[in-house]
Amino acid sequence: MPDKKPVSRERARNARPKIERAALKLFVDEGIDAATTREIAMSAGVSEGALYRHYSGKDELALALFMETHNRLGAMLRDALSQDGTLETRVRRAVTAYCSLADEDWLLFSFHLVSLNRFLPHDIKRDDDPVSVIERVIGAMMEAGQIPAGDPALSTAMCLGVVMQSGQNKIYNRLPGPFAAHIDTFTRTIMAILLQK
Repeated sequence: MPDKKPVSRERARNARPKIERAALKLFVDEGIDAATTREIAMSAGVSEGALYRHYSGKDELALALFMETHNRLGAMLRDALSQDGTLETRVRRAVTAYCSLADEDWLLFSFHLVSLNRFLPHDIKRDDDPVSVIERVIGAMMEAGQIPAGDPALSTAMCLGVVMQSGQNKIYNRLPGPFAAHIDTFTRTIMAILLQK
């Protein structure tokens, strides 16, 4: 019986993106609980062992994929909102960042949206998560009198709802075209929320 050849680093490196793309598709289409590591490996065209060389299982894989988008979104929003400009300019930059990330990889972004309820309750509140970034900026603007006083957490939830609910509708094919096509509408709606008395 011939000896098993060790898996080359190149092959192992090439397997990871295939595994992640296959997992994303199955997670969005079937749900994390319904998808199996065997299905993911088959869909990726790799062995189940190859999946386990990169991840301890589908739960670790799903969390890693979720946090990749979640952390990147937090950084993008922080950068967009921390730059100088009028309120509308800053809101437009944040909305543009959100839409750009969505359009860059809609499958990954869809997975992030449909997985929020699963992963966010277990994530500790951090200064760099997307919700905290926006809530802190809105709170500071309220304190500075740039926008009417109110509950920063509620205003944040309402602003995020504009883009997140629209994203849900896009997942279900109810919102055509690229997400960035709606930047103007999203910006106007968020401005109306922030300036309400």
